[in-house]
Amino acid sequence: MKTEAKIIVCYNAPVSVYSLYSGKENKSTDEIEDLSEKVFLQEIDIITSSLKNYFSEVEVLPIDRNINSTYALLNNASPDAVFNFVESVEGIASFESFHAGIYELMGISYTGNKPQTLANCLNKAFAKNILKAFGINTPSYMICKNVTELNKENFNLRFPVITKLLKEDASIGISENSVVKSFEELTKQIEFLIKNFHQEVIIEEYIEGREFNVAVLGDKALPISEIKFDGLPDGLPKIVTYEGKWIADTIYYNNTVPSCPAKITNKQKKILEETALKSFHALECRDYARVDIRLTTDNIPYVIEVNPNPDISTDSGFSRAAKAAGLTYPELLFNIAQFALKRGENDSQNKAV
Repeated sequence: MKTEAKIIVCYNAPVSVYSLYSGKENKSTDEIEDLSEKVFLQEIDIITSSLKNYFSEVEVLPIDRNINSTYALLNNASPDAVFNFVESVEGIASFESFHAGIYELMGISYTGNKPQTLANCLNKAFAKNILKAFGINTPSYMICKNVTELNKENFNLRFPVITKLLKEDASIGISENSVVKSFEELTKQIEFLIKNFHQEVIIEEYIEGREFNVAVLGDKALPISEIKFDGLPDGLPKIVTYEGKWIADTIYYNNTVPSCPAKITNKQKKILEETALKSFHALECRDYARVDIRLTTDNIPYVIEVNPNPDISTDSGFSRAAKAAGLTYPELLFNIAQFALKRGENDSQNKAV
């Protein structure tokens, strides 16, 4: 049964800001766009048709840096809620949280997380410090602004380490070259990342073990997914790379295989769910998020990322977990939209008192 609610689906209009995204030198000129954004465009029709099963009006609004235009369009549309798919604005990831602030200032109810949570999670160091304050394990790290800061004598991390862009998501900048085993390899990779992405790099101790994704919907953990790396050739690090997520027919894409529900013991399930939910609350997440965890052979969990705005397209890990929980894709979107609509109703009631 449809409701009279009007939903606006906001998403970032695709644009390229880097000469590469995979975190290694291009062998061709093909990869000059962020494929994570391109893939989402292919999902727009599915998303809107799914929402139209439940809501009388569903419109789409691509977002760019023209704030005046965005404000005017949202104001004229007067939606009951915005379904917020904005992960960056014109390729700038930090604008993700700024854009959510527009909804706040306009008093529009929207799905997903608040600006502060989005900003804290984007900055991997901020997120790790918050997790540590709540007693949650996360790999030891350091920040590097320039390769000249690296000093072998004062380098206290244990090799191997993994290098990531401090303020990026969608695995941008992550490749098989990201895991390094020596100071010389580290220096080379840091130089490459800073030269090509023009931002700080976070260096983390690499955690050996199985990798799990825990999707959280509302206040409940969905069936846990494991990323299987069994098919990767010897010598390649077992990590989720940009290619593994977005570039079909690559070694990582073909051999980074999700398995949901994961084959784990009840003890492991309890550890992973408790860690995910504790992380979800520590970072003040709401509605939905994904927590990525490495589990050692001793069943010690290490949170490697909390994604407050994860991919929820039809073939995403989040949607796969929802399906394992018995939810169809339209039902998943409906449940998320309902979080925002209920907040809007509560806000209206509070204002009327």
